[in-house]
Amino acid sequence: MRYERPDGHTFSCYLRGGDGTRRLDAGSIAGWPGALCIMPQGASSEWEITDQFEFVHLYVADGELRRLYSETFDRDARLMILPEATFAAAPHLAEALGLLADAAYADNRLLAEQAIISAVTRLFADPRYGGERRPVLRGGLAPVLRRRLIDYIEAHLEKVITLKDLAAVADLSEFHLQRMFRQTCGVTPHDFILNRRINRARRLLAGGDPIAQIAAACGFSSQSHLTRMFRAVTGTTPSAYRQAVRDLP
Repeated sequence: MRYERPDGHTFSCYLRGGDGTRRLDAGSIAGWPGALCIMPQGASSEWEITDQFEFVHLYVADGELRRLYSETFDRDARLMILPEATFAAAPHLAEALGLLADAAYADNRLLAEQAIISAVTRLFADPRYGGERRPVLRGGLAPVLRRRLIDYIEAHLEKVITLKDLAAVADLSEFHLQRMFRQTCGVTPHDFILNRRINRARRLLAGGDPIAQIAAACGFSSQSHLTRMFRAVTGTTPSAYRQAVRDLP
């Protein structure tokens, strides 16, 4: 089996077996239960599989991984460096990917979501995958300006936020603001704001406020607007998400 420069990043953890799986273009090394593989975007690889095994694959688009990196660690998304790894020992990351597999088997989106966030956090907390080499950054937003924009967004999530508003905060043209924001945060201002609104909705849904009130507090025009966007991002509705949170042990 050969993978030719696939789009997005792939994280794999062998749950059962793996000694019959060898990577031919890396010295024919073989896998084992708990082994981790990381295939960064654009990587190619060649494999020989001679025995049954069970593993979990997590595919993450480059923009989404950079957004998670930027938000989780409050850092410029361009600092994210993801090295390739084949059959590495990373028990904390393997544990998170194992929980993702369990959540998938149980069809539990909430637990899957938590496992993905945990996997990304543990990935970049590991010094081998945390980007110890720091690239020279040119362009993009200065750290103080990036923080100012994020603080403004958080303080105004319940209101309409326009590109013109953000450009005024940054003292940039709308064109340059959008281009530089995407360079630095990994996603467009629109997608960044939407994810922050959905994250706020998640937190509020753990309480007892009416969903229509939560929609207004998160900057959505109506409960149906929140429901539509929440489903698009999370794959479930606010009411189903609330019930899943309540059902957690």
